[in-house]
Amino acid sequence: MHSRLLRHFLAVLDHGRISAAADAVHISQPALTKSIHQLESSLGVPLFERRPNGVVPTPYGEILARRVRLMALEYQHAIGEIQAITGGSGGHIRIGAGPVWMLRLLPPVIAKFQKQQPNVKVTMRTGVIDTLVPALLGGELDLICSTLDYPSHPEIVKEHLTEIHHMLAASKRHPLSQRDDIAAADLLAYPWIALANDYVGSSRVNSFFAANELAPPSVAVETSSIASILSLLQAGDYIVNLPTVMLPYMEAFGLSRLAIHGTLWEFSAGIAYRRTKTPISVVKAFCAMLRTSFAPPDLDAAEPGPAELDRA
Repeated sequence: MHSRLLRHFLAVLDHGRISAAADAVHISQPALTKSIHQLESSLGVPLFERRPNGVVPTPYGEILARRVRLMALEYQHAIGEIQAITGGSGGHIRIGAGPVWMLRLLPPVIAKFQKQQPNVKVTMRTGVIDTLVPALLGGELDLICSTLDYPSHPEIVKEHLTEIHHMLAASKRHPLSQRDDIAAADLLAYPWIALANDYVGSSRVNSFFAANELAPPSVAVETSSIASILSLLQAGDYIVNLPTVMLPYMEAFGLSRLAIHGTLWEFSAGIAYRRTKTPISVVKAFCAMLRTSFAPPDLDAAEPGPAELDRA
């Protein structure tokens, strides 16, 4: 299939209007329409549906779009690997992860990785499962680091690296911070902070209260920023659930771990990447370093790795 037709297809997909797409690829509207018709004829299915304000992809168009974008991505990766061999750029890896991974777990691994491969460019994107997994499937990300508590997909490989334990945190000045007999009902008297779009985390919190025959807490603030969460906890009587890997930060922010009855939860965390017969070399190398960093500690090791931080 001619690459020109696919390029025209993506232009229409990205712009949503034939006129704008034609301008973007520098051809006339009739010529662009002809290209789309040629592509539809070769596939035997309609790729776009006309709407009053433009065009939208049909289900067939969405399937083709995802595959074509992955083809373009593989082409770019091939260029990067060739340049690395010939002494040019060392490649590019795009990593998606949750806010806690970005703040606490990934930075030391990335710094170590780039000491070994200084020519590799790393792009980091913060998100939650509901945004990271579609981005991985669509080729926008090469790798995600997150909870593995989401449905399996035939095109995604998931690897366990560590267990993440959760706790409840508040300011040391919080009325509950000095108590060692906190019941679930006591937690409902205060405003809560939630990570924006973190449906997995919200579901876990709700399940904790449901197990105690209570309604969910009132969420007063939603934010995608861990820094904002820590600052809000300092400023008011808020409560939030956080992974225990955040314990080293809590002392600096004047925060404490609340002593609740029972336990919250723990879950498997790790990496996920697209299933392929020829993995991208730079992604393979970074995954190998992650596995090493989260491996059980060597008894002779002098310093703890990220896997140990969660048990601190």
